[in-house]
Amino acid sequence: AIIIEHNIKQEFDEAAVNQARSVAPRLSKKDFEGRCDFTGKTIFTIDGDDARDFDDAVSLEMLENGSYELGVHIADVANYVTHASPLDAEAFERGTSVYLADRVIPMLPVELSNGICSLNPNVDRLTLSVIMEIDSSGNITGHKLVKSVIHSCERMTYNNVAKILDGDTELREKSAHIVPTLEKMHELAAILNARREKRGSINFDFPESRIIAGEDGRPKEIVKVVRNDAHKLIEEFMLAANETIAEFAFWADIPFVYR
Repeated sequence: AIIIEHNIKQEFDEAAVNQARSVAPRLSKKDFEGRCDFTGKTIFTIDGDDARDFDDAVSLEMLENGSYELGVHIADVANYVTHASPLDAEAFERGTSVYLADRVIPMLPVELSNGICSLNPNVDRLTLSVIMEIDSSGNITGHKLVKSVIHSCERMTYNNVAKILDGDTELREKSAHIVPTLEKMHELAAILNARREKRGSINFDFPESRIIAGEDGRPKEIVKVVRNDAHKLIEEFMLAANETIAEFAFWADIPFVYR
């Protein structure tokens, strides 16, 4: 009913589908040219249990001077949705993906949204990376914005990350290769949060609900969304990345949509 009422387009134009299908499903050596190769770094995604496409990943390393080097890596969709192409026109017409209780109507064909533009684990993907140097007080003391290639080593969920941080023995053993990184991320997120609150930031932490639908699409249950430390960790990292990019655009005097 919502789809019909709002005239939400479900099928993609043939030209857009053909363009999406023409994109190679795997990267070639040529795709690495002019990009920073981060495929050897520990990088992973953290999303909801039912997420199907992954558009951001994170990394963290400690520098010799004691600062944190935080990386936020965003899928480089613009590499495939070229200006004035059929995919560009389709995306412009739709404006956004639409998230309903039991489904997602993507802005781009699934060949892209769930394929080459999704930061799936154990495959190389093109990204735009914000690399931030952050001191022990949460100040961003340096940054660089680069085109990059990453290789996500894990598809983590908010619930599992929260359990790992709470000391779940089984999950900590299963994810032993990233547990030290997660613990440092947790530490950095707390520092960033404290600095943000000190600056007078407002937390709009209102209760949210989620509708659980059955196979027939009818609502079965409405549950409260529980925000855990993993949600807050990703929020802090995305806020840091957004502020860094916005500040860069401001001082560079670039026309920019702030969000």
